[in-house]
Amino acid sequence: VADKPHFLACIPGGRHLRETLLGRLRRELDLPQLTPIHRLDRETAGVMLFCIDPAHRAAYQGLFQTREVRKTYEAIAPWRDDLALPLVHRSRLLERDDCFRMQEVAGAANSETRVELIARAGALAHYRLSPLTGRKHQLRAHLTALGIPIVNDPWYPALLPDKAVDDFSQPLQLLARSIAFTDPVSGEARQFHSERRLLLAPD
Repeated sequence: VADKPHFLACIPGGRHLRETLLGRLRRELDLPQLTPIHRLDRETAGVMLFCIDPAHRAAYQGLFQTREVRKTYEAIAPWRDDLALPLVHRSRLLERDDCFRMQEVAGAANSETRVELIARAGALAHYRLSPLTGRKHQLRAHLTALGIPIVNDPWYPALLPDKAVDDFSQPLQLLARSIAFTDPVSGEARQFHSERRLLLAPD
């Protein structure tokens, strides 16, 4: 289990080939067969699971496919007086034709997120997000659709043209806070928490 920082890619791809979380863990722990069980966006920080034994990887990945993993995220986003919380947002998310971002379209819902208020601080609020499904960019797209896009998101609601260089002083205010499941190998109840903190989270 790793507590990923913002801006670090999970696996090699695109401009990020060597400096990835997977690469660091394989080198530092001397675990060449280590593989990710799931993924987080490069901009997102928080708890991420890896499998040491390839023979058990399918069993752990199966938990995500059957929705037996309970994931909790936190985000900082604008406050809306007219948004009744808690709420459950369901929609159909598909990738856009012109870029890698997701968009809500008409049709049967394929994504679901519960949104709760943790605390309010002026024009911003600290939210707890519990996704039932795990679509690409689901939390970022859902909060944008609700009119409360996550602070410092370079892709939602609009793709910023000057994101070739990361601004490390303004990380995306999205954190994978916890993950819980029943271990398919040992049968134990497991729960892991991130020790990281969102920069704009109210004290």
